[in-house]
Formats: sequence, C-alpha cells, structure tokens
Amino acid sequence: MNYLLDTHTFLWAIADSGKLPKPAREIIVSPENEIYISAVTFWEIGIKSRLGKLDLGNLAPEQLVSIAEEMEFQTISLTAEEASTYSRLKETHHKDPFDRMLVWQAIQRNFVIISKDRKFAKFEPFGLKISWD
Repeated sequence: MNYLLDTHTFLWAIADSGKLPKPAREIIVSPENEIYISAVTFWEIGIKSRLGKLDLGNLAPEQLVSIAEEMEFQTISLTAEEASTYSRLKETHHKDPFDRMLVWQAIQRNFVIISKDRKFAKFEPFGLKISWD
C-alpha cells in the first residue's frame, strides 16, 4: 500500500520518537508498504526552521532529504496538475496551506496519509484515507 507521511509524522519517524503509535510505526517499517514524503513537507520544514518555529537540533533542513532516502522513503514532487487543481478541495475549515496540499496530494494519488491531525477527518468525504492508530 502507498502511504504519505504528514510533516510531524515524518519528523517523529526519523527521530525514532515515542510519539508515533504502534500501528503507524508498523506501517512505516513494513517492507510491504511504500512510504512517501512530499516536497511540500520539506518546504514546510524549511520555512518553519528559518522562522524559528521548528527546532531541528543540529540538523539542517536540507539534510532531511538524505535521511529520508536512507530510511527508504520515496520523495515526491508537487506536480503542476496537483497545484492547478488544488482549488477543487472544497473543505474550508482546515486553514494550514501545507496540510491542505498534503491532503490534496494524498487524494489525487490515492495514498493513505499517516497523521494524528484530527482535522483531517473533515476531508474524508472528499476521498482522503487516514491512518494513525
């Protein structure tokens, strides 16, 4: 199965954080699953790191790409089609543009998103599939 990691999920996975529930950890480490990280996630991390809203310790945001590759996560770009059709995502309660684009990518690519964000449930009527615990 194909899974897209939300930004916090990606960061917790690479930090081997105890914040990931067992079902999410099992999905991420299972060789049967393909795990994807969006360029949108790297963009969000870069912006939040630069603004001082995210502390990566002694890591630079650009190092996360090679860490993702070492963990055998696949990286995906934001396509022009995904960007141009984003306006079709009609749910308006969740305002975070990074989250909304990750949701849109998951819907468009038929990926399951791994996220603890409870607000994502509002996107399920639009085709989003969510996994967490």
